[in-house]
Amino acid sequence: MTFDLTPEQDQLRDAVRALGRRYGHGYFVEKAKAGEHTTELWAEAGRLGYLGVNIPTEYGGGGGGITELAIVCEELAAAGCPLLLLVVSPAIAATVLARHGTEEQRKRHLPGLADGSAKIVFAITEPEAGSNFHRLGTVARRDGDDWLLNGRKCYISGVDEAGHVLVVARTEDSSTGRLKPALFLVPTDAAGLTRSKLDMEIVSPENQFLLYLDDVRVPADALVGESLDAGLPALFAGLNPERITVAAMGAGTGRYAIERASEYTATRKVWGGRSIGSHQGVAHPLAHAAVQVELARLMIQKAATRYDAGRDLEAGVAGNMAKYAAGEAAALAVDTAVQALGGAGMTTEYGVATLLGAVRAGRIAPVSREMILNFVAQHVLGQDKSY
Repeated sequence: MTFDLTPEQDQLRDAVRALGRRYGHGYFVEKAKAGEHTTELWAEAGRLGYLGVNIPTEYGGGGGGITELAIVCEELAAAGCPLLLLVVSPAIAATVLARHGTEEQRKRHLPGLADGSAKIVFAITEPEAGSNFHRLGTVARRDGDDWLLNGRKCYISGVDEAGHVLVVARTEDSSTGRLKPALFLVPTDAAGLTRSKLDMEIVSPENQFLLYLDDVRVPADALVGESLDAGLPALFAGLNPERITVAAMGAGTGRYAIERASEYTATRKVWGGRSIGSHQGVAHPLAHAAVQVELARLMIQKAATRYDAGRDLEAGVAGNMAKYAAGEAAALAVDTAVQALGGAGMTTEYGVATLLGAVRAGRIAPVSREMILNFVAQHVLGQDKSY
């Protein structure tokens, strides 16, 4: 067992850290408050190959895995630039297509995802069903050689930045008559697909949307995979990378907040010229938060390693635990940093309160802490299902 990165992974971490710090949290907040996107950072990250580290080399990627993409997510967040679309486009969409898409779909979409020139977002959550794919109301029905999609989706990230949205719908199985999940690549300018922006209390350059699908017609090759049987494995193929990269982003955000607070508390001097960080009442909460973040990072590394080794069941357990741990640790770290900085912690200048909304959301999405505890209770502790 080793806790060391490979030399190539170390180089990736250093390079992404340098890129993130050249932009920094000030850039991130400025873009968010202006209602703009982090276009320049995304484009440069794509040009340098960081967005495609997990995409196979034959499609223009780096040939690595979720371990490498988690490094990218964490280091950009640790520089104050937590990019949610890293989770949505390279982690979910690219993984789904690489593992379960047709060869034509891989050739058409993966090169653009790898170099950052294209984005594909993900639509599973619905107003009534949440993310429970057993209860989804969005339905796809055959109409000749085409498919017609009808339904509603909510909290869909980055639709205004993407060329396609990966829609999770339910289709009728001709052999059983039952509905089962399938994934469709839907152009964001498709007729019948409309959207409305959700106003969120989160400082982020990436927007959330409601989507409405009213007889959205897509061709047969919009179905991900060779047949409807690809739907369920394709859906699950994206969920573990989602958990792991969200966790990595949370861990990076926690690191950023602790670093900002530590710099402040080590230099802020009152009461006889001693730094406020020399007082245990200030130092111990920061140290506690640092421990929690580091523990989360260990579980993220374990989850990513399991996933990249093809051990999906183990990766599912570790990924959920990593997401839980990182969500709690990030929220603790940012709140502790704000407290340590006092009034300065609530200013935009010091760059920690701007993350309060995002880390609080990290305890809810993409799966709530309570649902993770349900998962662990059932699958690790052997308890009866509670819902």
